[in-house]
Amino acid sequence: MGKLLLAIETSCDETAAAVVGDDLVVRSSVVASQVDLHAAYGGVVPEIASRAHVSLVMPVVAEALREAGIALPDIEAVAVTKGPGLIGALLVGIAAAKSLAMSLSVPVVAVNHLEGHLASVLLADPEAPYPQLSLLVSGGHCILARALSPGVYQRLGSTKDDSVGEAYDKVSRLLGLGYPGGPPVDRMAAEGHDVLAFPRPMLQEGYDFSFSGLKTAVVNYVRANPGYSVADVACSFAGACMDVLVTKLARALDEFHDPAVSVVGGVAASPILRQRVQELAAETGSRVLLPPQKMATDNAAMIGLAGWLRLSARDGEGDGLGFGPLPSLPLSWAPNLN
Repeated sequence: MGKLLLAIETSCDETAAAVVGDDLVVRSSVVASQVDLHAAYGGVVPEIASRAHVSLVMPVVAEALREAGIALPDIEAVAVTKGPGLIGALLVGIAAAKSLAMSLSVPVVAVNHLEGHLASVLLADPEAPYPQLSLLVSGGHCILARALSPGVYQRLGSTKDDSVGEAYDKVSRLLGLGYPGGPPVDRMAAEGHDVLAFPRPMLQEGYDFSFSGLKTAVVNYVRANPGYSVADVACSFAGACMDVLVTKLARALDEFHDPAVSVVGGVAASPILRQRVQELAAETGSRVLLPPQKMATDNAAMIGLAGWLRLSARDGEGDGLGFGPLPSLPLSWAPNLN
């Protein structure tokens, strides 16, 4: 069966645990969502999230072990998210991971949440080719990079203000569609028409992104047109977002000619984005790598994959017990390339 690693993810509002083998096969993945707890507030409340993690983390770990058909002593390493994320939420997962690692006398590895998302392409193809163009889009991040090899990244661009997922959440709240914003906006967009001339910010400007102007344009339109069509606003907004993302991807593919393009993060679950990226890949002859839709959002399986990659690169050496949460942890970029 090989060696098994237990992974824990508590960076925001999902309490997750997974068991991943050193062959990078996911034996189990359990996610306890807190969406219902935060929906009334239109976004994540850090204190509520932290308290929920405290009550959920060990039951979720137990369920992950049960689904994998193993007992705790079968675990030979522990991985946990150290950042970025909410500091209180991160603390809960880190405390649980350290306690388990100490009790088992096994290494614990601290994982960057963003590297976890980038590693999730291995769920689509364990033999994913490198280098690959990587678009990481979520509620808090919008990053375009080249993954030169596992764990080695070249920065191309990032958002100057709102992430695309954050813009989705704000527009969804404006339209009365609920939280989180991605699924309801995409569903409503499928019923509308892209007929409103919303801006495509920074469309022709390099690889950086900006979505605050688009969000403001939607707000201004809704306020000025009380009889607006929710479906048409959703469709036009989603179309503007996707035009920006896909145009930047196309530009990078034209410059670097990488054999594969990957899209990861919570927004990668969007059926609209998945279709647009697949169409782009078909036009350019590139290979498209998309994690399974249910694994695009936060989960511990991706943390386990990144954890094994880090352990392998360091001959099995963990991070010790001295690390703590880093709420603003950035990706580490390859030197001399950015």
